[in-house]
Amino acid sequence: MLTRKQHELLVFLTERLRETGVCPSFDEMKDALGLKSKSGIHRLISGLEERGFIRRLPHRARALEILREPEGAKAAAPAPQPARTGFDPKVISGNFSPPAIKGAPVARPGDAVELPLYGKIAAGTPIEALRDHSAYVGVPPDMLGRGEHYALEVEGDSMIDAGILDGDIAVIRQGDTAENGTIVVALVEDSEVTLKRLRRKGQSIALEPANAKYETRIFGPDQVKVQGRLVGIMRKY
Repeated sequence: MLTRKQHELLVFLTERLRETGVCPSFDEMKDALGLKSKSGIHRLISGLEERGFIRRLPHRARALEILREPEGAKAAAPAPQPARTGFDPKVISGNFSPPAIKGAPVARPGDAVELPLYGKIAAGTPIEALRDHSAYVGVPPDMLGRGEHYALEVEGDSMIDAGILDGDIAVIRQGDTAENGTIVVALVEDSEVTLKRLRRKGQSIALEPANAKYETRIFGPDQVKVQGRLVGIMRKY
């Protein structure tokens, strides 16, 4: 699911590239979407790139390639199905780095606690808009601590170097605070949600990806709200 502005930009880019074969400038994108600054366009492009709709061509100024047509973004993503008996996920916990995958405990059928599976996590929409109480996933009880929890499906490759892959199920402890360096569900400017590592320095908040293809995004203290912290990852093989 894309935000309205992400979808508008993707449509504009697709139509312009089809008509002229030349990528529009940031100023043209800004004017077409009615935004006040080019920084908003930069964030939209980063979100589209992270979701796999576009990619930036190296060594070429203003060069973007459309990977997924905007028509595919219009249809709502199918709701994830509830966990089935016999679903045997690998459970990853701890510091969420690749070595943590080795020897990961396996959830035994019948031991699981059902958590609501709200949807896909990437640059998208606020958690409240993703909630679908018809979909659930079974989670090992020893992964959960105090407090409320929910689950999200990871979409994209922005956290692969932390051992978090496309299609993984992220188990999130709900809350609005997190320690520095924690991987969190972050609501950015009340319009998009992303799973990133949180860093604070002075009055600035950095959302760090774990993939060299993507850049760290810096925000002011009022632009980012924590909606939960990552406590575990489940993966089907």
